[in-house]
Amino acid sequence: MREIVHLQAGQCGNQIGSKFWEIISDEHGIDQTGYYRGDSDLQLERIQVYYNEAADGKRYVPRAVLVDLEPGTMDAIRSSTYGQLFRPDNYVFGQSGAGNNWAKGHYTEGAELVDSVMDVVRKEAEPCDCLQGFQLTHSLGGGTGSGLGTLLLSKLREEYPDRIVNTFSVMPSPKVSDTVVEPYNATLSVHQLVENTDETFCIDNEALYDICFRTLRLGSPTYGDLNHLVSLTMSGVTTCLRFPGQLNADLRKLAVNMVPFPRLHFFMPGFAPLTARNSQGYRALTVPELTQQMFSPVNMMAACDPRHGRYLTVAAIFRGRMSMKEVDEQMLTVQDKNSSYFVEWIPNNVKVAVCDVPPRGLKMAATFVGNTTAIQEIFKRISEQFTVMFRRKAFLHWYTGEGMDELEFTEAESNMNDLVSEYQQYEEVGVDDHDFDEQEEAGEEYPEEE
Repeated sequence: MREIVHLQAGQCGNQIGSKFWEIISDEHGIDQTGYYRGDSDLQLERIQVYYNEAADGKRYVPRAVLVDLEPGTMDAIRSSTYGQLFRPDNYVFGQSGAGNNWAKGHYTEGAELVDSVMDVVRKEAEPCDCLQGFQLTHSLGGGTGSGLGTLLLSKLREEYPDRIVNTFSVMPSPKVSDTVVEPYNATLSVHQLVENTDETFCIDNEALYDICFRTLRLGSPTYGDLNHLVSLTMSGVTTCLRFPGQLNADLRKLAVNMVPFPRLHFFMPGFAPLTARNSQGYRALTVPELTQQMFSPVNMMAACDPRHGRYLTVAAIFRGRMSMKEVDEQMLTVQDKNSSYFVEWIPNNVKVAVCDVPPRGLKMAATFVGNTTAIQEIFKRISEQFTVMFRRKAFLHWYTGEGMDELEFTEAESNMNDLVSEYQQYEEVGVDDHDFDEQEEAGEEYPEEE
C-alpha cells in the first residue's frame, strides 16, 4: 500500500485538517470511534493509504499528527465528535503559542517542539510498507502554521529526501486579513515552500468567502463553511489516492504531470458542482455542466483570475458513474475553445482521472487542479504589502528579538519576486519564440533559476 502521513499545524491547519478527516472517514464508512460501518468493498480496498489498522483489525486510526504551539485547538478537537478518532499520542502541543510570529514558530518555540513532532512522524512512517509521502495542512498568515509548519517541512526534506511533500496552504487574502503581520509571515513561508515542497495547493480565504456569498448564497459564512469547502477540495484532490481509480493514482504521478519547472509547483484548486441549496433542483448534473463549472473562475479556491494568465498544466478529477468518452470529449472541447489560455509548448497539458465513487450526497462531482501563471497575483499582492511595511521596518523588532536577521527578510522578499517574474516569463514565452532557439543552440538551458 502507498501510505501517506498527514500533518496539521496551527489553528487553521488543525481545523481544516480535522474537517478533512471527517469527510474522508464518512466516505470510507468509518464512524466517529474508528470502526468500519460502510457498505462497499471499495471503501476498504485502499484504506491503508490514510489509516492504520488497530490491534483488533476492526478499528481504523488516521495516520495523522496534530501539532500546535498552544493547547487550545487540540482541546477543541479532542472534545469534538471526531476527537476519539485520532491516536492520543499523536497530539503534540506546546504551551506558549507562537503569537502570530513566524520567528517564534520557526526558531524559538517551534524549534523546541519540532523534535517531539518528528518522533511521532517517525513512529507513523516506520510501519509503512511503502511510504509515498507527507501532506501538511497549515496557513501562512499566523505563527505556528507558517513558522513551525515550514520548519517541519525542512526537517521532512532532510530525513525523507526521496518522498513527496505536499501542502494545503491557506494564503492570506487581501480583503480578509486576520493579522497585521500576515505579509511578513507569508513571505517568509513562501521562501521555504518554494524550496521544500513538491506540490502546494493554494487556498485563499477571500476566494472561499466569494464562493460562499456569490455561489452558495450564504448570508454570513462562518469558518465552518469555509473549512467545509476546503475539505471538499482536499477530498477531491486525494480521491485517486484513496479509491481504486484510473489515473494519477499517487502523489508522485501528480507531481510529474503537473510541475514543468521545480519552483513552479503552486496549484490553484477548484470544485464543482457548487450550487446554492435552494437552486440545486433546477440544474442537471451532467459532464458538460461539471466541465464548464470547474473551469469557471468563480469556482477557484484561490483569489486570482485564471483568465489573467495561462495554464501550464491542469489535472481534472471526475467522480461518479459517467462515460469516459464524454469526459474526454468535453475536456478536448474546453482546450480547443480556450486554446489561448493554455501554453502551446506543452501539448495535451490536461490530465483527466475518473473515479467511480462520488462524494457523499452527490451523483457526480469534479475537482480541478490548475498550475496557472495567474497564481503570481497572490504572490505579487503579498509582496506589495510586505514591501510597504518592510521599508519602514515596521514590526521588525518582534522578529529580530527572536534572533532573526534582517537579511533573511530581504532574501525572502527577493525570492518571492523571482518567483513572480519566473511565472511571468513562462506566460509570455511562445512556442516559436526566437530567443528560445538561439539559447538552445548556445547550449544554455532555457531560463535557469539561481
